[in-house]
Amino acid sequence: MKDEERAGRPSTSITDSNVEDARAMILENRQVTIDEVANHFEISHGSAYDIIHNWLGFRKVCAKWVPKELTEEQKNNLVAICQRLLDRYASEGEAFLTRIVTGDKTWVHHFAPESKRQTMEWKHPGSPVKKKFKSQPSAGKVMLTIFWDSQGVILEH
Repeated sequence: MKDEERAGRPSTSITDSNVEDARAMILENRQVTIDEVANHFEISHGSAYDIIHNWLGFRKVCAKWVPKELTEEQKNNLVAICQRLLDRYASEGEAFLTRIVTGDKTWVHHFAPESKRQTMEWKHPGSPVKKKFKSQPSAGKVMLTIFWDSQGVILEH
């Protein structure tokens, strides 16, 4: 197989030098944007995207949000509590599990609007476009507290 010569200007922006410099730039600042790379090397946005995604294999991802960072003491306490529960399960067996009561609470709106994804439906090219107007959750809400065990719900409040 042979790639024959064809008309057009050859790509001059994707060079080994630009690829390595872009790698260094990204490793120095992981939050750098494609436009910043393009402006730095004076190349197009598309070429910068090609270097970052196809040549270097980088993908931009968001950080995972966690409720809070635990201290070492808190982590050690959690491990100790879990170990005590495992020890009780080992000594008491299934009877231990039937005595566990769990609870949770959450805000519940009087109504929740249907999301855009929930309104998806099949249509053919001739059917009219369905409109979905943006709506807000209701202003009224209540705190739901629920407790349950191995048999089911014990209390809803």
